[in-house]
Amino acid sequence: MTQEFLTTIFGWMTVLNLAFLLFTTLMIVVLQDWIAGIHGRMFQMERADVKRAYFRYLANYKILTTIFCLMPWVALKLT
Repeated sequence: MTQEFLTTIFGWMTVLNLAFLLFTTLMIVVLQDWIAGIHGRMFQMERADVKRAYFRYLANYKILTTIFCLMPWVALKLT
């Protein structure tokens, strides 16, 4: 594998993961009460706990995307 190929792969991984993160964030913000109600019933959780789980999910996904997609792309672009 060449450096250009890896740079392209990590670049597209970053774009796709950030697009998914943005879509998920928008859906949670726009449909928050409806989705929290469904997930609360599915997992027998209170709505406040579901909303905390959403926040944790979004935070962890953002951190993982940054570490495993964005940082390797930046490192490859700098070399």
